[in-house]
Amino acid sequence: MLVGSAVGLIAGIAATLLVDATVRPDVVIALVVGVPSTIGMLLILFSARRWVTTLGAFILAIAPGWFGVLVVIQVANGA
Repeated sequence: MLVGSAVGLIAGIAATLLVDATVRPDVVIALVVGVPSTIGMLLILFSARRWVTTLGAFILAIAPGWFGVLVVIQVANGA
């Protein structure tokens, strides 16, 4: 899960550098938190093998890291 959180931080930084479009904050939060959480929970719940459970935990851990980057960016911008 620690690696997933680090990947989430890196993905959040990369996304902010690559995406220049103006997007509503509620849509971004829903995508950043909702999509990895849903995919990770589904993998954990319906896994038949250990590696699938590990993959689900990894994907689930991406969401807080990515969300943390968004929070830091908003704080740094004074919003």
